[in-house]
Parts: sequence; C-alpha cells; structure tokens
Amino acid sequence: MSGTAYDEGAVVDSPTEWVNSHIQQYVASDGAEGHEFRNGAPILLLSVLGRKSGVWRRSALIYGRSGDAYVVVASKGGAPAHPAWFTNLVAEPMVHVQVKGEEFAARARVAEGDERARLWDLMAEIWPDYNQYQTKTDREIPVVVLDPVEG
Repeated sequence: MSGTAYDEGAVVDSPTEWVNSHIQQYVASDGAEGHEFRNGAPILLLSVLGRKSGVWRRSALIYGRSGDAYVVVASKGGAPAHPAWFTNLVAEPMVHVQVKGEEFAARARVAEGDERARLWDLMAEIWPDYNQYQTKTDREIPVVVLDPVEG
C-alpha cells in the first residue's frame, strides 16, 4: 500500500457510539457478532487511510458481492456530502477489509455507467433504503468496488 502500512493497533474506529460498539463486537468475535445487520444485511469492516491525518479509520458497511469483489455504497443516509471514508479512499484507494474473520488488502474504485447501475440494483436488493436515500440528495450516491489484492 502506498502511504502508511495498515496497523490494526493504530486504527481509529468510528466516533459514532453505536457504530463503534458494532465494530468492537465484530472485531472481538471475528464477525460472529455483527456480520449480520438489520434484516440480515451483511456487514464488512472497511479501513481507509485518512487523507489529511494519515491515520487509518475503520467503518462498518453493508456489502454485496460481484464475482471476487466486494461492493459498498457511500450513501451517508442521503446526506448532501459524501461520507468521510469515501473521500479518503478516493485520495488513497488501497484499503483494508475484514469480512468475518478474513482480512485482506483491496483496491477501491468507483463504479460508473452500466456497472454502477447493475451494482446499485444489487445493493438496493440487499438494503432497499438506498433508493430512498438517493431521493434525498442531488449527488449521485457512489457505488464502490473493493477488488482484493494478492499478497
């Protein structure tokens, strides 16, 4: 990875209390607790390098699968601005992912065009509220593909 090597001991978890608690349970149980969210939506942990701070920051996100890749949505509940994790991964696309007990490096990219439309539909099946979130904002909510990196 460019920038600072991932160090779980130095990662900063979400400052939102319930999200932080969710992350802690997920990490402590290798995803046995916290992998499934409301209505069974699967959750992964995404760590991104802070573009200003240089500090790794971890979030819990709903995900889908497309081949070997993982897919997440930068919805922020339909807020007018992108979530910080998204702006960080645009600046530094090498990220760290945990799915249950499996951890790996990945390269993030924003899906566009037909791929975005297909993956949006996939994610809206998993979490139908994404369609409502899109109506709350003028920004096109990004769909992010996390391609695992070997080694």
